[in-house]
Amino acid sequence: MFLFGAFFMPAASAQRSEFGAMGGCSFYLGDLNQARLFKDVHPAGGFMFRYNLTPRWAVKADFLFGKLSSSDLGTDHANRNLSFSSPLTEFSAEAELNFLKLYNQIGKNRFSPYIFAGITLFSFNPKAELNGVVYDLQSLGTEGQGLEGGAEKRYSLTNVAIPFGIGIKFTMGRYFSIGAEWGFRYTFTDYLDDVSTVYYDNDLLRAQRGDVVGDLADRTPELIDPITLEHLAVNTAGTQRGNMTNNDLYSFVGIFFTVKFGNEDKTCDVKLPRKRR
Repeated sequence: MFLFGAFFMPAASAQRSEFGAMGGCSFYLGDLNQARLFKDVHPAGGFMFRYNLTPRWAVKADFLFGKLSSSDLGTDHANRNLSFSSPLTEFSAEAELNFLKLYNQIGKNRFSPYIFAGITLFSFNPKAELNGVVYDLQSLGTEGQGLEGGAEKRYSLTNVAIPFGIGIKFTMGRYFSIGAEWGFRYTFTDYLDDVSTVYYDNDLLRAQRGDVVGDLADRTPELIDPITLEHLAVNTAGTQRGNMTNNDLYSFVGIFFTVKFGNEDKTCDVKLPRKRR
């Protein structure tokens, strides 16, 4: 009898779809920044679409863009003297789980923390500046990619990642929602920063690809020894340049605003007949 009565309740509706924008910042963790959160942050933002399956579950698509950068300056690897910056664009599909049932109806809960995870496709392109000129590092093969003894081919500038993180949502009236989100992307590449393995023979790099590639591959000689006042020597071929056992990560942190529309979830509005007296 309860199920029958619930089915014939007066009509109620809720917009399941949301579209909005997100703004915040992005930063990177990898060989040039191993542990410091929010180091070298950059503005980031984009657009999002969410479909609320139930008050607890939702699916979401994000299109976000930002920038990543870092350097060895002020770290334990200061003598390595490497740096990079990279534009970043990603498309993500995620599932969200609200800790509390979330509604946009009067008299019901209107906020909830949530967690999310999914899959991300992203593009990047690490660059570095030398003598006032900015170079795309991937095309240069700074770790000897494509040469004898180096990796067979250059790394791809398009890759996948696993997004995961936390957030909080607030519904405002029937049609609007705001919130904040912090997410990481665990990537399947160690080359966001163009640094991963060992130093290639610098003389061979210069002979095969020119002095610019040799200068960008090993930037230690740009530094001056404080005792001898001479430039530091190039690193021996095969010595550690990066840590290839750990892939790189990046993070988005931001606030979002969405508008709910369409796809109304309506119950049947047929009423029970009155009992005859």
